[in-house]
Amino acid sequence: MEILVFGAGSLGSLVGGLLARAHDVTLVGRDRHVAAVQADGLRITGVETFDTSPTATTDARGASAELAVVTVKAYDSPTAARVLATGDYDAVCSLQNGMGNEDVFAEYVDAAVLAGTATYGARLAGPGHVEWTGRGTITLGPWRPPDGVALADRIAAAFRAADLDAEATADVRRRLWEKLAVNAAINPVTALARVENGALAAGPLSELARTAATETAEVARADGVELAAEEAREAVETVVQETARNRSSMLEDVTRERRTEIDAINGYVVDQAVATGESVPTNRALASLIRGWEDGAGLGGQD
Repeated sequence: MEILVFGAGSLGSLVGGLLARAHDVTLVGRDRHVAAVQADGLRITGVETFDTSPTATTDARGASAELAVVTVKAYDSPTAARVLATGDYDAVCSLQNGMGNEDVFAEYVDAAVLAGTATYGARLAGPGHVEWTGRGTITLGPWRPPDGVALADRIAAAFRAADLDAEATADVRRRLWEKLAVNAAINPVTALARVENGALAAGPLSELARTAATETAEVARADGVELAAEEAREAVETVVQETARNRSSMLEDVTRERRTEIDAINGYVVDQAVATGESVPTNRALASLIRGWEDGAGLGGQD
C-alpha cells in the first residue's frame, strides 16, 4: 500500500518506520529530520532496533497515496488539511491527540476520513532517529462515511501486515472520547506539576486527574456516547501505571516552551460542555492555567 505519513515527529516517524517494513511509505516532516532520513534512512531503537528507508519530503503539496496518516499537532490540522486537499488520496486517517481533527479533514479533503487512536510510545531522539519507548495498539474506525467499516478493516489489515497491533471498530467515537478522558486527565496535570505520569498514581494529583476524567465522561454521555465515569477513571489509572516513567506530550511541550494541544483536549471538553449544558470546572481550570502559561510564554493564538 502507498502510505503518506503527514507529520514525521516522534509518533509519525515510528509508525511510518514500522509501516515501511511492508509498504511504500513517504514521511512528511521538518528539514533536518527529512534530510537525515534522505541521506541515511530512519534509525529506530528501543523496543526493537533496526534501520528502514522510507521516502522523506518537507512538501506534500500535490502528492498522492492510497492512505494519508496524519500525526501533526491538533492545532496544525487546518494547515495539514489544506495541503492534503491539493493531492489525491483514497483515505485520510487521523492518529492525533484531542478531538475535532476528523471534522477538519472532512471539510477540506475529498476522500474517506477515518479516526484513530494510537498508544505506541515514541521519542524523537534526533534527526533521522526515533526511539521506540513502548508497544501499543492502534484502533481505526470510519468517520466519513460513518458506515465505512470495510475500509477501516482493510487499512487495519495493512497495519498488521507490518506487525503493528491494529484493529478496526465501528464505535470509534467512544474510543476517541475515552482517549480524550485520559489525555484531559494526564496531560495538563503533569505539565503544570512538571512530573512524570507515575506521579498521578496516588495523592492530590491523582484526585485532580480522576476528576478531569469523570467530567469528560459526563460530557461524552451528554454527547450521546456511552462512557461511564468509572471506565474513564480506570483507563487513566491503566495508562498511568503502564507509562509511569514517561513524560506526557504536554509536559514536553511546556518544558521546551512550545505551544500545547490544550484547545483540542481540555478546551474541547469545555466547549462541548457549554454546548450540552454540563459543568466541568476542573477541565475549565486546567485549560485556563495552560492557556495562561502559553500567553505568558508568548505562544497563545499562534497558527
